[in-house]
Amino acid sequence: MKLLSIAGNSKIVKTNKAAAGKYLFAGLSLMPNNTICPGSKAAGCMETCLQSAGRGIFKNVQAARRSKTEWFETDKDGFLDQLRKDLHALERKAKREGLKPVVRLNVLSDIAWEAYNIPQSFPGIQFYDYTKRAGRIGSRFLPANYYLTFSYSNEPAYQQQVKTAVDKGANIAIVFAGGLPATFKGRKVIDGDLHDMRIDDPAGIIVGLRAKGKAKTTENNFVVQNPEVIASC
Repeated sequence: MKLLSIAGNSKIVKTNKAAAGKYLFAGLSLMPNNTICPGSKAAGCMETCLQSAGRGIFKNVQAARRSKTEWFETDKDGFLDQLRKDLHALERKAKREGLKPVVRLNVLSDIAWEAYNIPQSFPGIQFYDYTKRAGRIGSRFLPANYYLTFSYSNEPAYQQQVKTAVDKGANIAIVFAGGLPATFKGRKVIDGDLHDMRIDDPAGIIVGLRAKGKAKTTENNFVVQNPEVIASC
């Protein structure tokens, strides 16, 4: 089973169009759960997870994601062997096309891939992800070719994570309902829906993301409601 895809996620497809001539993006989409998304309970984000957005509404896509997650959870060695094969293949493809390979391994998960020596084994690939575990950001275990953006939530149980990310100066991704504000809590907000080239983001910004899938109709602290909350920030 092939794990990486350059066309299996609409955001990756959009990003490859925006990055034409510079980068070749690929992503790994698993079916999220509380094990491979260990910060989801505190952040309160599982109910509004992007698994229900875009191609995630199709049963065949859901089945493929479940199969990948089951493989990771029941046969990590076999899964990681295939992932390495896919990464080597991506490197070769990018080299043929004169592009820099860029990989998002957690399209819908939050696995610390540095603990499995994946980014460290591929110094020629730029890795990036969003994470709800602020401790990973700036960690001595995080290699230089792995860039992380912190994922925000206003859940009370999650505020220590938010504080840690802010104290570290991390860029922060926030899901907004009702449009994107120009600023949030003193930081400039950029439109994170235009593409996923987080590796080129300036420091000290908010990556604004519009609510999608179930997040459009479900109110919780993971999604910042607009404009009432925005007006007070």
